[in-house]
Amino acid sequence: MEVTYVERTDPVERQKRHRETSHIAGWGADVDPENRPAVPKERTPPRLDGVHWHEPERQRPPPHRIHHSTERPGITPVFGTSVGPTGVSGKMRDVAFKYSENDLRHWLMLLGADRVNVVEGLLDDLAHGHVPNLWKEMGLATEWRFNRKGFITKMAVMTAVAAGAVYLLKRRRTR
Repeated sequence: MEVTYVERTDPVERQKRHRETSHIAGWGADVDPENRPAVPKERTPPRLDGVHWHEPERQRPPPHRIHHSTERPGITPVFGTSVGPTGVSGKMRDVAFKYSENDLRHWLMLLGADRVNVVEGLLDDLAHGHVPNLWKEMGLATEWRFNRKGFITKMAVMTAVAAGAVYLLKRRRTR
């Protein structure tokens, strides 16, 4: 099977564009196909020749809600999810997916929802009578063994934040 590479523009057009944009730092990283990391992966015909479908068979939606990008009309034919969004973190994800993926609020809320989900998991463990071993589960033993300076720094920052929170709460109560 002969592999041919996809040429985006003719060589004359490429040279002209390169001259027009060569003064811009970082521009034209893919001018020369030999320097493009994706070139060996681009094939004509594509690797999926002889497939019996144009679009994969649609997956049955699970009983819980699936979030999808606002840039898409619906969920993709194939998706992955193990657990539906629940609790405060689920509500945070609901709000995050109202924003476009190019909006910083979308990603910051998803990051925050992940952190809230960790706390929800710890509370759920405690509610079911399981006391989590945070030292092992959060990798603190390994951190202490291989990155002692970072561990001490993190603990100092956490202690300072906790002390600040306690101070602010006590100051608030005395008013």
